[in-house]
Amino acid sequence: MLEELRVRDLALIEDIRLEFGPGMTVLTGETGAGKTALVGALKLLVGERADSTLVRAGASEALVEGRIRDGDAEVVAKRRVSLDGRSRAWLDGEMATVGALAARLGPFVDLHGQHEHQSLLIPGRHVSYLDGYIGAEAVDHLDAYRRARSAWAEAVAALAAREAALAEAEDRADYLRFVVSDIDSCAPLPDEDDELERRLPAMQHAERLAHSANEAYAALRGEGAASDCAARAAGALARVAGVDPELDTLAARLDEALRAVEDIGLELREYGESVEFDPSALDAAHSRLSVLATLKKKYGPALGDVLSTRADARAALDALDAGGAGTVAARDLCLRAETEMRAAAEALGQLRARAVPQFLSHLHEAVADLAMNAARFDVDISMAPVEEWTEDGPQRVEFMFAPGPDQPFKSLARIASGGELSRVMLALKGVLGRADRVPVLVFDEVDAGIGGATALAVGRRLRELSSRHQVLVVTHLAQVAVYADVQVVVSKSLVGDKTATTATVVRGDARVAEVARMIAGADTEAGLAHARELISSVSGEGHAGVIRESIW
Repeated sequence: MLEELRVRDLALIEDIRLEFGPGMTVLTGETGAGKTALVGALKLLVGERADSTLVRAGASEALVEGRIRDGDAEVVAKRRVSLDGRSRAWLDGEMATVGALAARLGPFVDLHGQHEHQSLLIPGRHVSYLDGYIGAEAVDHLDAYRRARSAWAEAVAALAAREAALAEAEDRADYLRFVVSDIDSCAPLPDEDDELERRLPAMQHAERLAHSANEAYAALRGEGAASDCAARAAGALARVAGVDPELDTLAARLDEALRAVEDIGLELREYGESVEFDPSALDAAHSRLSVLATLKKKYGPALGDVLSTRADARAALDALDAGGAGTVAARDLCLRAETEMRAAAEALGQLRARAVPQFLSHLHEAVADLAMNAARFDVDISMAPVEEWTEDGPQRVEFMFAPGPDQPFKSLARIASGGELSRVMLALKGVLGRADRVPVLVFDEVDAGIGGATALAVGRRLRELSSRHQVLVVTHLAQVAVYADVQVVVSKSLVGDKTATTATVVRGDARVAEVARMIAGADTEAGLAHARELISSVSGEGHAGVIRESIW
C-alpha cells in the first residue's frame, strides 16, 4: 500500500506531501490544476523515464519520494530529476539504478490510463490471470504440471550428462584399450623391478662369488684348516675340564666358535655349489628391466603407478560397456517423464480452454456496464513447442480486444484510447477478483467519454475494487468522485508571481461544494442540492471499501 508521497518542484507543484490509507481516494479539480502531475510523480517513482521538462520553472531539480508498505516490510524510494535530464534514484537510503527502482516498486503499482507499468498489458502475465479466475482447480493442475515438468527436466539433464560422459569415454576408448594391451603385453608383477635390481649384482659376478665362497670354505673346513685347529684346541682344554672354572668358560666359548665355523663352512659350500654363471639369464634380466623402465617412463614413474594406470583404464572401459545400457535406461526414463508431463500439460490446457467462454461472458458483462457494449474480447491460446514450455504451462495465453463488432481483435497493448483502456482494465480487474494481487491501482482518464449511469457504474466498480486494493483515481466526474473514501481537491493558485499547485482533503460541506462544482461548474444552490442528493444516494448503497480518515 502507498502510505506517503512527497512531490517537490515537479511541473506546477512546488511542494506537496500526501499520506494515504486503504480504500479509494479520488483526485479532483479543474483541468490543468496538476492532477496528472501527481500521477506522473508516481510513474517516476516506479521507474518511468525522466524528462527535464518536468522540472518546475525556476527550480534546479524535481524530487519525488514515496513510502510503500508490503505487510510488515516498508520500502522508501526517492527519485531526483535534474534540468540536464539526469536522473538519480535511492531505495531505503541506498543509491540505486532506475531499473532497480522499477523492479522493486513496479509490482506494487498498476497505472491505468497510459501503456506503462500495466501488468495486464504484458501478455506473459495473462495466463496467471486466467488461472486466477479459474481458481483452486487451476492451482492443482498447474502444480501437477510443474511437478511433471521438473521431473522431465531432471531426467533430460541426467541423460545429457550421461551421454556427454559416454561420448567423452568413447573418444578415449581406443587409447584406453591401447593402454591395457600395452601393459598386459609385458605382464608386470608388483615390485618385479625391485626384485630384479636386487638379484642383478649376483648374476653379473657369479664366477667371482663362487670362487670366493669355495676358497673361504676350504680355509674353514679343508685339511689343516681353521676348523681342525680349533678342534685340537678344544680337545686340549677338554683334558683339564672341571679343574678351573675360568678355563672351562673359555673352553665353552671355543666350542661355540667351532660350531659356528662348521655351520658357516657348510653354508659357504652350499652357496658355492648354488652359484651358476648363466649369460643368457643375465641378458634376460637386463632385457626385462629395460622393458619395465619403458613402461614406467610411459605410465609411471613407479611400477606401482603403471599397474594403477592399467587398472583405471580397465575400469573406464568396463564403465563404458555398462554406460551403454545405462544410457538406454536414461532415455526410457526421459520418455516416461515427457509422457507424464504432456498428459499434465494437456489436462491443464483443457481446463483453461473450458474456462474461457465463461470468463469472456463475465468480461463482456463487465464492460457493457461501463458504456462499452460493442467491445468484444477473446483469449488466444496456442500450444508452444515443448522446448519453450515454462513454469506457467505449455500454452501461450493472450487477452485480445476489439472495440467494435466490425473491428479485428488486437492485443490489449495496442488499445489507443486512455479512457477506453482504463475501463477495460477496470472491467478485467473486477472479473479477475482476488487473482489480481497488485496492491495499488491508479486510474487516470477512466471517465473519458462517459457520464450519467455509466459514470455511476464506473464509480461503483472502483469502490468494489477498493475492498481488495488501494485505489487512486483521477476523475472529472462527480458520479465517480462520490464513491471515494477520501476526496482530494487539486488546485492551482498564484503565489507572488508564480503559479503553484496545492492538494486539499475536502470533507463535509467542502466536499459537497466540490461535487457541486463538478456537476454544475459552480457551487450554486441547485448544484449543492444535487451534490447532497448524489452523495446521499451513494452512501445509501453501502460501501465495499474501508472507510477511514487520511492525513495530508
